[in-house]
Formats: sequence, structure tokens, C-alpha cells
Amino acid sequence: MPYDEGLAQRVREVLEDVTGLSEKKMFGGLCFMLNGNMCCGVAGEELMLRVGPDAYEDAVSQPHARKMDFTGRPMKGFVFVEPDGIASDKDLNSWVAKASAFALSLPAK
Repeated sequence: MPYDEGLAQRVREVLEDVTGLSEKKMFGGLCFMLNGNMCCGVAGEELMLRVGPDAYEDAVSQPHARKMDFTGRPMKGFVFVEPDGIASDKDLNSWVAKASAFALSLPAK
């Protein structure tokens, strides 16, 4: 599945000053890793986020967000956000900040 390169570039810009950033193709899209841990990514036109188990229920209750379910079974701690939920830079920054906080709380790989 191709991913939205424009959205990927917007995410790069949000994360450009974060140390330990790398990119990896996975989940049929592009993932952004912080210190070797998945933070967020782009699949098609949607933003993928790893928010962790504690923030999961709140995240999926937000407008334009849903459970991440590649295999038909939701992945706990991971969410998709539709394009309308990340149309503004403020919304994108907010979502990426949630995922970054979780990824940076994990031990480096």
C-alpha cells in the first residue's frame, strides 16, 4: 500500500529536532522510530500512532481516531487517525506529541 508522502513530510518536520529519529518501512507504510521504538507512521492517507496502553482508550475516543487493526484484530496501544483529524498542523503536532512521549518513555533498542 502506498503512503501519503505529503503527510510523511509533515511528520518529519514535526519530529526534526527529536534525537534518535529513524524511518522504517513497515505495516505497509512508513514508520518513524525514536531510539528504535515505533512512534508513529503513515499508512495510506492515515496517521498511525503508538500511544501505549494507558492512553489508548482516550485516543480511540477522539474524533477521527479508531483502533489500528491490520489483521482484523485491534492492536492495543495503537490507533489510526483519519485525514480530517490531522488536517491542521496543531492537530498533527498534538497527536505526534502523544506518540513521541510514549516512544521516548521506552528503553532504547
